[in-house]
Amino acid sequence: MITLAWPWVLLALPLPVLTRWLPPARDDVGAALRFPIHVGLEIEAVGHPPRPSGWRRQRLLIGLLAWGLLVLAAARPQWVGAPVPLPLAGRDLMLAIDVSGSMAQEDYELDGRPVSRLAVVRTVASAFVERRAGDRLGLILFGTRAYLQTPLTFDGATVAAMLRDSVVGLAGRETAIGDAIGLAVKRLREQPEGQRVLILLTDGDNTAGALDPLEAAELAAQAGVRVYTIGIGGGELGVRSLFGMRLLRQASDFDPATLERIAEITGGRAFTADSRQQLEAVYNELDRLEPSEREQRTYRPQRALFVWPAALALILSILPIVLDAGMLDRRPGRAFTDRTP
Repeated sequence: MITLAWPWVLLALPLPVLTRWLPPARDDVGAALRFPIHVGLEIEAVGHPPRPSGWRRQRLLIGLLAWGLLVLAAARPQWVGAPVPLPLAGRDLMLAIDVSGSMAQEDYELDGRPVSRLAVVRTVASAFVERRAGDRLGLILFGTRAYLQTPLTFDGATVAAMLRDSVVGLAGRETAIGDAIGLAVKRLREQPEGQRVLILLTDGDNTAGALDPLEAAELAAQAGVRVYTIGIGGGELGVRSLFGMRLLRQASDFDPATLERIAEITGGRAFTADSRQQLEAVYNELDRLEPSEREQRTYRPQRALFVWPAALALILSILPIVLDAGMLDRRPGRAFTDRTP
């Protein structure tokens, strides 16, 4: 529909009529150069026929119409379209997933068979990502080095797809937890405050990188980033033998004290998961701790239309000049005058 941004400007429409009640100008002000009111009076004085009697009224109507169009243009008419839904407002949430060499150990179970740690993380974390409607999600993969796999985006399906395509050793065989936190802070601190969240998942202690994990946690706290840590591993290791697959219990190889300290410094929480069910429970708890905002927001596209009445007013202001010139060309004796050198 068409609306006016400043409808109060229409109050200026009667101003030309109100000028009729203004007091007349004084003639005794002093000497001045006066411009004749009736242009062309000297032509009529030498015998040329006067303008048609209705011409003055026509000029008045054209002037009033031009004034009305100018006032309408000043009121800023605009076309407002149908409501368009905006992306849901939510968290700026970064996932940092460990893809070091130890993530290849098959001490988890998926669909009744032993699988690697990374395989179960891909399955559970991808489902978590797809549930986060309205959040801007990003993905960091880290091993010996930390790499930004996906920047913050509302496209959760792409983040889940990139997560499912991750492989062990992609970023090296060691574990750089501090560098992963530092890279996440660098990306999250550019976003609005209050909703910056990092979910860090690892199965080992810090064995590589230039940044100490606790120093990185201090930087995260200063940037307003909450870090939730998830430690995995320590389950049953699948070992192939002549008698088939055997599951052997192994010790946990991650550093729970450091992960708990990182969460404490940044205001997050630390979790451990020795099975797929526990890992799913952790991500369900994260959904509860960091819920997505579900408030629907819309906006209506607008297009300015003031150009059209302004252009019509300009055309109407030129019209009397053009008509006056045409009337002069049609008066008797004009042709003789034009032939005079």
